[in-house]
Amino acid sequence: MNPPLILIIEDDDLQYEIYEEALAKYQLVRVKNGSEALAQIPRQPPDILILDHVLSEGELGLDFLPEFKELLPHVPIVIVSGALEVRQQMAALQGPRRAHYCLPKPVDIQALRRTVETALKECGETEVVRQFEALERSRRTDAQELFSRSTDRLARQNRIRELVKQTSDRPNISALAREFKVARRTIIRDLQELIRRGQLPPAAYPEWENPPAEAD
Repeated sequence: MNPPLILIIEDDDLQYEIYEEALAKYQLVRVKNGSEALAQIPRQPPDILILDHVLSEGELGLDFLPEFKELLPHVPIVIVSGALEVRQQMAALQGPRRAHYCLPKPVDIQALRRTVETALKECGETEVVRQFEALERSRRTDAQELFSRSTDRLARQNRIRELVKQTSDRPNISALAREFKVARRTIIRDLQELIRRGQLPPAAYPEWENPPAEAD
């Protein structure tokens, strides 16, 4: 199995030598500016992209972020630059077309290695799968909660119907609310639903169509 491919966009020869030493266990491909990177990516899509900001031909790395994310939507991008202000770093790390990490120059070799390892492990397709699984779990939880609420409501309404039919008195909204540990307006909605479904006569709660306002 081939080692992960890292595309390094860096115009400084000495800086690239640092990358060669620090990331020797990976496949490295170097270009010197964003335009060269855009030409290189379709030929050999990388597993991770390391981007400097100030590049050759007067190009600026951050200007190419949207295009890189268009071509490599799931590939982690690590910005390594000593020319970015804090606001620029924050902007690069936010939004849908963002970088994943931002490291300062001179780069700490150990931090660089850890960042690359983490990016390869946690980002990219792995991140997409994790987000999808989280969404599915959330949907299942929402569905279970909705089903539970619906079941509780039907059980409560059936019990209310039995209690109301046992007496000729009008239902005591407050007493029912205390018994079922719900708000008065919940009991009123239950009575309204029971009357609409024909499970209770309208006389059981004459105000069912225009109930009095309930305070929150």
